[in-house]
Parts: sequence; structure tokens; C-alpha cells
Amino acid sequence: MPFINSYPADADPIDVYTAYPEVYEPWMKVQDAVMRGPSPLTAREREIIAAYTSGLNACRYCHGGHVFMAEALGVEEGLVASLLEDIDASDAAAAMKPILHYVRKLTLEPAKMTQADADAVFTAGWDGKALHDAIAVCAMFNFMNRLVDGLGIQPAQTRSPDRAGEEGIRALDYSGLVRQAQKVRGARIG
Repeated sequence: MPFINSYPADADPIDVYTAYPEVYEPWMKVQDAVMRGPSPLTAREREIIAAYTSGLNACRYCHGGHVFMAEALGVEEGLVASLLEDIDASDAAAAMKPILHYVRKLTLEPAKMTQADADAVFTAGWDGKALHDAIAVCAMFNFMNRLVDGLGIQPAQTRSPDRAGEEGIRALDYSGLVRQAQKVRGARIG
């Protein structure tokens, strides 16, 4: 049950976006750019980072949703769970492991980031744009995890991906996903 009583019992981020369009219309553009804009990181790799960051933060809502998104984009089932256990022992691509170590440290110990952390990413063959994009995904999901958990938004026990969700994954467009879901549901908050 959300902490703000004007939200429906099964509130999700779309309800928040609908309630505060002056804040979240620009935010949706940021989400599109970070998650689906041009990048050395594929959409699949960015969804892994999103799900992993959310798992580190124990944000059940975002973690579950982005594990689903990652798997819908072809990520092997169970990969994100194995990353949370041990990045190095996981089946993640070798080049992704330094990025995931970077994301882990940035999420859990941000004040301890060093040049050596960045250099490990560069040594794995990534450039500055890839590192920036990984940081942007990590930062975005640290924000979203705190927004969702701060508002008391929890995953529905029986919720399965709806038509809007499936269309959004295929289109790879976050703003389109939100707008489609708003249209399907109608504005739920007055």
C-alpha cells in the first residue's frame, strides 16, 4: 500500500508520472535517452545494469520489472540473480564484469570511486561514452529505487506484464510505454 493515500492501492511509477507531469514529462525524455538512446551499451546491457542496481538496493518493484525487461530482450534467465551473488562467477560477458563492479561500488560506496575503477572498465575495451552511459543507468535506477521505495510502491503479487508493457519492450521506448499504459488505464489520480 503506497504511503500517500491519494494513490491507488496498486500504484506504480506511471501513477506518479501522471500525478506530477511537470516533473516527469522531462524525466521520461531522460529515461528514453539513457535506456534506449545511442550507446556503446546495448539495450540488453543497460537493462542488466538497471536490474542489477535495483537488486543491490533491494528495490523489489524495479528489480523484478527490469529483470523481466532484460529477459524479454534475450538475457538468460537467472543471470541477474547470479550477478548479485558473485559477478566474477556469473555467466556475464567478460567485458561487462568491470562495468558491473563499477556499478556495484558506485551504488554501495559512491564516495570511494577511484581512477582505478574507471581504468578497469577501459582495460576491458570500453570507452568514456560507455562508462558514462553505465553511470547514467546506475544513477537513474538509484533515483527510481528511492522514488518507488520512498512512496511505498510495491510490486503486485499477481501482476503480469500487460499489453502496454509488451509493446513498450518491443518498441524499446520508455516514454511510449508510459503513454500507452496511461491511455489503457486512463488517468487514475485526480
